[in-house]
Amino acid sequence: MKKVQEDNLGTKVKELRIQMKLTQAEVAEALNVTPGYISNVENNRTAMSLRMLTYYAKLMNITLDSLVGCVETEYKQVAINNELASLIDQLSDEDKSKLIKTLKIWVK
Repeated sequence: MKKVQEDNLGTKVKELRIQMKLTQAEVAEALNVTPGYISNVENNRTAMSLRMLTYYAKLMNITLDSLVGCVETEYKQVAINNELASLIDQLSDEDKSKLIKTLKIWVK
């Protein structure tokens, strides 16, 4: 398994938070930590524990391995399918129908 690049993890944590349109305070409240802790993580001054990484991944609605960037070869396909299913679950029925039509065109 690849070693997690800690300097990239803080950046990824911040990017995900911004994509979800959440403030550091909102993330901190959801994870029961201080906003300063989130700031320290995002600026690579503090490393998240495995437990906190798991909570953060769940909050961001992604898999833990997609957060940390470490996927064993045998699990990669499962992780991709799980992430895709998670994203699809967030779509409305109308958007799911559009996605199906698009995929049918793309698969041909």
